[in-house]
Amino acid sequence: MTRDGCSLGRRTAFKIREQVERGRRLDRALGSCIQGVEARERAFAHELSYGVTRLQSRLDYLLSPHVHRGVDTLDPNVREVLRLAAYQLLYMHSVPDYAAVSEAVAQIRALAGKGAAGLVNAVLRRLAAAGADTAEFPDLDSDPVGFFTTWGSHPRWMVDRWLKRWGTQKVFDLIEANNTRPLACLTPLHARAEEALKTLRMAGLDGDPVGYGTECLRLRRSSSPAAALVAFPEAVIQDPASHLVTCYANISPGMEVADLCAAPGGKALTIATGVRSTLAADCSESRMRMVQENAKRTGVQVNCVVADAHNPPIKSADAILLDVPCTGTGTLARHPDIRWRLSPDSVSKITRVQDRLLDSAAPLLRVGGLLIYSTCTLEPEENHELVEGFLLRNSGFELEPSDTVDGEFLDESGYLCVHPDKDGRDGSFAARLRRMH
Repeated sequence: MTRDGCSLGRRTAFKIREQVERGRRLDRALGSCIQGVEARERAFAHELSYGVTRLQSRLDYLLSPHVHRGVDTLDPNVREVLRLAAYQLLYMHSVPDYAAVSEAVAQIRALAGKGAAGLVNAVLRRLAAAGADTAEFPDLDSDPVGFFTTWGSHPRWMVDRWLKRWGTQKVFDLIEANNTRPLACLTPLHARAEEALKTLRMAGLDGDPVGYGTECLRLRRSSSPAAALVAFPEAVIQDPASHLVTCYANISPGMEVADLCAAPGGKALTIATGVRSTLAADCSESRMRMVQENAKRTGVQVNCVVADAHNPPIKSADAILLDVPCTGTGTLARHPDIRWRLSPDSVSKITRVQDRLLDSAAPLLRVGGLLIYSTCTLEPEENHELVEGFLLRNSGFELEPSDTVDGEFLDESGYLCVHPDKDGRDGSFAARLRRMH
């Protein structure tokens, strides 16, 4: 318990959310705020900060009837303490109501005084009495935008885009997946899933084979990724959607490969196990250290270079993997803050970067070589539309789809299109382009 009467886990979650509200990435805020925090409190802060970020709009909607002038009018500290306490009351069933309320009151009293403490106490007691089940959200059939922006906790501009493209049922499934807490996945680099699972179980850990042509294991909630890598070091923590990109790439064993946007290195390391040589480059020195650490742990030979993909550190290559920066809308379950950091013009801004990266990489590919363009976004402007624009500008390249992944992940043109699902899989896209001349 801290001096303000609030547990360290709750106080840490508040600090994380404070940084996120200022625009910092959630994973980075978490990493900086949990330094030195005991494991139990760290896990509590993790669940609470991610849960509030994921369900932020839903929590605001549920709180609003109990706040006289609306949640948006509140002091930011009051609003954040209410969100954190509301999530505990409604979605963390191991937390007693009295603990969620009393610690929120103590915390806001230290931050904003007795008046704010009285407001928080009254609002939370009314919310606890009402619960979440009695709330009336906008009707899904007559007002899908209202439903998806409140119950679904996604920004309106994003909901509008998705409804125009997919319709209500597909968007419902997608948003439900995005609001499900995902499980971590382990990809063994030199072993089958069954062999890795046997080793994990000997260490007291557990998981389940993901299937659909991958060797990925979905770790059980009780099995930490860090412990899994200690038990089975020749593996990477990698989502199946990311692993499917390397399967789809189908790069021949004798090729020299350059991964120009490599960090944190999962794709580069997976590819490197089956080719002649692999160069992994990224513009971030700290992120390239992650690639080096992963390569050292797994024993995979990768040449790591800090370099900007706009000015690639190679003269030529047989295969180039370009896993470009993107809006990341296929990863909203794993990175829930992305939905709040993006804006309606984010897509058009990032496509200009993606175009430049493609144009920088293409001339470096040897004739007959492969260019693998991939993203973790669902937006067509960043995916097939961007690739089709590149092909119009570069007549020497052709789309050459791969048959090395299950047909359910290929669209009618042969692009890899993986959508998030409730099992916790991310979304991804890839195009396999052959240089003909």
